[in-house]
Amino acid sequence: MAAVDPAANRVPAGTRALRTASRPLKPFEEFADQMKFWGEALSSMPYALKWWRSVILPQISDVVVGAGSWIVGGGMIFVIASLAFFTGTQVGLEGVAGLEQIGAQAYVGLVSSWANVREITPLIAGIALAAKVGAGFTAELGAQRISEEIDAAEVIGVRPIPWLVSTRIWAALIPTIPLYLLALFSAFLATRLIVTGFFSVSPGAYDTRLDLFLPPIDIFYSLIKAIVFVIVVVLIHTYYGFYAKGGPAGVGVAVGRAIRASITVVVVLNMILSLAFWGAGDTIKIAG
Repeated sequence: MAAVDPAANRVPAGTRALRTASRPLKPFEEFADQMKFWGEALSSMPYALKWWRSVILPQISDVVVGAGSWIVGGGMIFVIASLAFFTGTQVGLEGVAGLEQIGAQAYVGLVSSWANVREITPLIAGIALAAKVGAGFTAELGAQRISEEIDAAEVIGVRPIPWLVSTRIWAALIPTIPLYLLALFSAFLATRLIVTGFFSVSPGAYDTRLDLFLPPIDIFYSLIKAIVFVIVVVLIHTYYGFYAKGGPAGVGVAVGRAIRASITVVVVLNMILSLAFWGAGDTIKIAG
């Protein structure tokens, strides 16, 4: 039996050095790939709306109401309304607890108008979308990738990104406004029920301060934040699902990476948009 020379299978030193030197560049390469993917997906949205309308409508139904029971398979309408309601109760509890110390609990409407509109409800919308809808998008596209459905579509001349990605952006974007307004209503209702039902704050005092310290432009800015979060979350999750590899285990890895990335980006974007919309103000805005 001939002896095996260990040097025959050894990677040349130059190749090893090149691989080592290129490792720090991999995150930038992946970021560039994502930007290219995002650009194609966004630019293909008019095409998808024109030619894949029959695909968008069922996906809207899945996003809003889901499939199955309300608790297990319910869509965003149940998730975002319930999350906003419970966070709204927390805003009421913490707001009254803090303002009672200075005898200003009647101004809890101010806390509601700031916390619910500017920060908490937009974050809840983005995180709920990532956990409920985004994870499903990643799993669906990942399953299609490992089963070679995406490759087959490319072979027969179907553009996969408009078909699979741009349609999902529309499906998440179209119901955003009514769903988000429902979330805001749920948060305001929960805060009002808590502070008027369990504390010495009259409904009139709460409603007056809420209306006084809530300019309509804040609702518009808050809605813009939610729309930005929806687009970014869908783009991140569809990217990881579209390029999933490694079989079913690889799809699970892609879902985990997508959720981590989307939640991180949502939190960072929330800070940036809050600074852009309200960071320059040095006084409390009073409606009217």
